[in-house]
Amino acid sequence: MVEWEVVIGLEVHTQLATKTKLFEGAPTAYGAEPNTQAGLLTLAMPGTLPVLNREAVKMAVKFGLGVGAKINATSVFERKNYFYPDLPKGYQISQFYTPVVAEGYLDVILDEGEVKRIGITRAHLEEDAGKSLHEDFHGMTGIDLNRAGIPLLEIVSEPDLRSAKEAVAYLKTLHSLVRYLGISDGNMQEGSFRCDANVSVRPKGSDVLGTRAEIKNVNSFRFVEKAINYEIQRQIALIEEGGTVIQETRLYDSDRDETRSMRGKEGANDYRYFPDPDLLPVVFDDSFVEEVRKTLPELPAKKRERFKEQYGLADYDAAVLSTSRDLADYFEEVVRVSAASPKLCANWVMVELGAVLNKTNTDITQPPVSASALGILIQRVQDNTVSGKIAKTVFEAMVAGEGEADDIIAKRGLRQVTDSAAIERWVEEVLKANPAQVEEYRSGKERVFGFLVGQVMKASKGQANPQQLNEVLLKKLTQ
Repeated sequence: MVEWEVVIGLEVHTQLATKTKLFEGAPTAYGAEPNTQAGLLTLAMPGTLPVLNREAVKMAVKFGLGVGAKINATSVFERKNYFYPDLPKGYQISQFYTPVVAEGYLDVILDEGEVKRIGITRAHLEEDAGKSLHEDFHGMTGIDLNRAGIPLLEIVSEPDLRSAKEAVAYLKTLHSLVRYLGISDGNMQEGSFRCDANVSVRPKGSDVLGTRAEIKNVNSFRFVEKAINYEIQRQIALIEEGGTVIQETRLYDSDRDETRSMRGKEGANDYRYFPDPDLLPVVFDDSFVEEVRKTLPELPAKKRERFKEQYGLADYDAAVLSTSRDLADYFEEVVRVSAASPKLCANWVMVELGAVLNKTNTDITQPPVSASALGILIQRVQDNTVSGKIAKTVFEAMVAGEGEADDIIAKRGLRQVTDSAAIERWVEEVLKANPAQVEEYRSGKERVFGFLVGQVMKASKGQANPQQLNEVLLKKLTQ
């Protein structure tokens, strides 16, 4: 049997977070009524001319700096001939020969903790196309031009990926980066972050690339993984049966979990690229690049390393908490307010808050409990006002909207008991009620200790200070 090697390259279309389109002043807001955000240029009205959006250029340069890329001081816009009704002009304005961003890289952490460097070939600016609507029109197609002209940054990787899992890891890292940089909201459901996957296979050890198929417009991490895995198996089976993989564009059908042929893959010659005569080359100097560089935030990789050094977090915790800028900021605010152990704060943010976010399908940008409120709750654990177990009850009440931690603790009478006399009284009651277990412990069965602790906590309604409880119980058992 031939052993096969998979070769994958990704093209990611990232919608830039500008308020207006790439070459005209029409708005870019999502969800507007069809064709209410199509300007005269999009509609191809005679005499209309494109005017480049400066903010889109700045965002492209910002991305280039974020991936250590070469920034081309001169870049050119071309016309890409495109004969579909979702671009009335009959062409798309894009960049081909000289993009804004040239060679760069992205370091990706794989499941085993290995760091793999994925080359970025280029990132170029282009306008998006409109949308064809088939479902609501019997025997006809409707066209919504609201998306037409929206600025995209197409990020093209080198064919350095060797599995669907690596592809997803790269996509998640890239998704995190564009959000950190503030150049895109990365909303995959709204089409702000879409992926085309170029997949091929070749015999292991060969340095000749196989014929690739392009899987078009996949908009979720899960579907990217499933689509690539299906396509790998399809190509291997086809070759082993004596067939030939053809270069084509394919669509992923999530209902059937399969890819199907869409059209033959076009090449550069098919698009007949040529410089757009209505747009001069884009030229900027070093001062423009430095101006953009000053706006760069602390990027995920640096933040991850800082979290490990400054807060003593493990690799996993630092990686999770630096996944998004909002989550990292939330965590640091919790640490600041609580003045507690960063590890304790990390556990609360990742486990308790994370569970609520998953259950309610909400994002850290809309937390059910603010960072400062959670910080105060953790502070109450630190100063022994409540135990860790009771704190979870308080947190549930905070999520339910019952108020701040101190109010809930006071209203429900949850303050932790540190009165030694009261704890001794509860311990004595439990020992008196469980003589058999006391004898078991004294005869060497130390596991019974946990049972007795639980009974004391039950008697105190969870309010006994755990450390004092353990000390008093141990003292009484060894007397």
